Amino acid sequence: MGVNIYKVAVLTSGGDSPGMNACIRAVVRSGIHYGFEMWGVVRGYDGLIKGDFKKMDLRSVSNIINRGGTILKSARSEEFRTEAGMEKAFQQLKERSIDALVVIGGDGSFKGAYHFSEKYDIAVMGLPGTIDNDLYGTDFTIGYDTATNTVVECIDKIRDTADAHNRLFFIEVMGRDAGYIALNAGIAAGCEDILIPETKTSIDDLVKNLKKGRANRKTSGLVIVSEGDEEGGAYEVARKVKEQFDGYEMKVTVLGHIQRGGSPSCFDRVLASRLGVAAIEGLRNGESRMMAGLINNKVVYTPLTQASKMHSEMDDDLFRISKILSI
Repeated sequence: MGVNIYKVAVLTSGGDSPGMNACIRAVVRSGIHYGFEMWGVVRGYDGLIKGDFKKMDLRSVSNIINRGGTILKSARSEEFRTEAGMEKAFQQLKERSIDALVVIGGDGSFKGAYHFSEKYDIAVMGLPGTIDNDLYGTDFTIGYDTATNTVVECIDKIRDTADAHNRLFFIEVMGRDAGYIALNAGIAAGCEDILIPETKTSIDDLVKNLKKGRANRKTSGLVIVSEGDEEGGAYEVARKVKEQFDGYEMKVTVLGHIQRGGSPSCFDRVLASRLGVAAIEGLRNGESRMMAGLINNKVVYTPLTQASKMHSEMDDDLFRISKILSI
């Protein structure tokens, strides 16, 4: 067992993602397996400040591996960004003699965890819970696979009505800073074009491609737009396209938070389980201020400073393939 670690708390922070419950389950059960006393923090850092804790046992996490959302709830806490807020959080942990913290969330959550750990010398492990798949130090984040499959399912349904009415749909998906969902879902659903933050958007080129498709007897079309695209989202892209091209009736669909919900896929359940155990085993082996991730199907540990500041690189080959197949 890790030096001076006897009690471990787990929390979920930031936007929820499918698989967070599977991850909580893995952290709690592996912690108990290794002899730790396990606690859950309700509502993320906000709950940490306010002392919203509950002791977790094996039955606390029964029948949650298949559930979306998070049984511990999640919240964003402005107070935790302050010195006074962190001090309150530390006192709550100290009052319960909790020695270590496992944080399931994204880059913002990791930044807070690192500064908290550095200031109070408390052991912290991060787990990548975000649908955006943009964290450095892991090939996949918990929830990304499920969210992408949800998007593909929605696009397949939209294609049916697009084809029935000779319509061009602009479909906006989540991804303020990263276009992983848009790129992979766009390829899987056979979209005519994919607009993401990582590449420059040319409305002229988009219109040219749409006209070419119309000349090749395409009777409908789908354009997927990541919400962080430089043109300002699907509505703005549709407006600009309509100014230059009237070959289709145009519609806009914003998928929104439907992408965050739903039962996690098999892949996300297994990923969450592997990383949850890795977090506990990391603490047990003396690791701290690390994120457990998966690279080349192997569990690796990456410093929280790197995981929160750096971003995984987009696969240019996927973007090239999307262009070839959209003709």
